[in-house]
Amino acid sequence: MKDKLQLRPLEKEDLEFVYKMRTNPDVMDYWFEEPYTTMEKLMKSYEAGQDSDTQRQFILYHYKEKVGYLGLFGIDNRHRNAEFAIMIAPSQQGKGYATDATRLIVEYGFNQLNLHKLFLYVVKHNEKAVHIYQKVGFQIEGELKKHFFVDGDYHNALFMSLFREDYVIE
Repeated sequence: MKDKLQLRPLEKEDLEFVYKMRTNPDVMDYWFEEPYTTMEKLMKSYEAGQDSDTQRQFILYHYKEKVGYLGLFGIDNRHRNAEFAIMIAPSQQGKGYATDATRLIVEYGFNQLNLHKLFLYVVKHNEKAVHIYQKVGFQIEGELKKHFFVDGDYHNALFMSLFREDYVIE
């Protein structure tokens, strides 16, 4: 499926698609953010990000259909690392996009940006996501106790990373 998936930089016309996910509590709980934003705030964030060298934001396409949003954030050019995050639209979840999309962004980070390490945070009980990240090659570096407030309770989070030299291209 990887050959059918494409990444392209986030454009202004994509903000409505992102907005729908950013205001969905089921999606935002796993981004560890409140599902509250306005289109105006999202637009301002987008505009500010246009001049930033510390992030790369993408829309994930399956053929011509938008299926997700993902990016590298906090890109540190000195230490050559960045945080990875992904959202798959609720209507597109369970179709196998997340694994291939993660591989695409990992390859972009290592091969285009020359990063040394990618990292992420994931709620420990989100076993599907942990499995996907491990399948791509991310390893658990540590566990943060009661770190994120999700679904009305505090949950442990895993800090996972992938080093360029450990990544195996499939």
